[in-house]
Amino acid sequence: MTIISHKRFKPVLAATAAAATLLTAGCGAGSADEDVAYVARDVETLYTEAKRRLDRGNTLFAAALFDEVERQHPYSPWARRAQLMSAFSYYVAQDYNKAIASSQRFLSIHPGNKDAPYAYYLIGLSYYEQISDVNRDQKITEQARTALREVNRRFPTTEYAADARLKLDLVEDHLAGKEMEIGRYYQVSGRWLAAQLRFQNVIDNYQTTSHTPEALYRLTESSLALGVPAEAVKYAAVLGANYPGTEWYEKAYELVQDHAPGLAAS
Repeated sequence: MTIISHKRFKPVLAATAAAATLLTAGCGAGSADEDVAYVARDVETLYTEAKRRLDRGNTLFAAALFDEVERQHPYSPWARRAQLMSAFSYYVAQDYNKAIASSQRFLSIHPGNKDAPYAYYLIGLSYYEQISDVNRDQKITEQARTALREVNRRFPTTEYAADARLKLDLVEDHLAGKEMEIGRYYQVSGRWLAAQLRFQNVIDNYQTTSHTPEALYRLTESSLALGVPAEAVKYAAVLGANYPGTEWYEKAYELVQDHAPGLAAS
């Protein structure tokens, strides 16, 4: 077993930079259904009105107007820009499913566009913002990890990838926390082998997270409960080598001294 030793959010479209500073939690997102009845308008007027709504914090209505730009002027250069602005507007409005759908639509039509990295990044952010606490199903967390990894894989030298890597650390920690929660539950209910598997998963797949020291301690506990003290001593030794001075090592040391003193001394 080896243990590894020890938002910024910048829209690519300059027009969104000012909007992002104006949109706060106190701003009303408005409604996408407020009044977007079809009225033929020239593309610049329509786009400008959408941008004005976005700057004023009426994000859902802005998104609907950006969608209207594409609907009325699908072959205009403005349509491509409006697609991404729509996705951004939905993201700010916390309508993450629509932000993801708009970003994916942009990528399906313009896969090689210079703004593709941002679209991938926006998908990752939209999943990331939906991550729930560890007591709930972690499907969204897994989707966030997949999307953020895709940003890092495709565009490793961009600022989007740099931020994705930071967020991936938090996502991995979250997933490891879920494994720990389940493992502790199994321990309390006396299902030691099931608990062992969960804690081992943390060591195998999330060993750089903050949960690793506790996972090693729990493996020490479980091994003793399962009647394999040699394994308990091994886990305690790995814990001491990688995380000396921690409360988890001190507790593991006491356990093996009490229940496997001969092995601990050898």
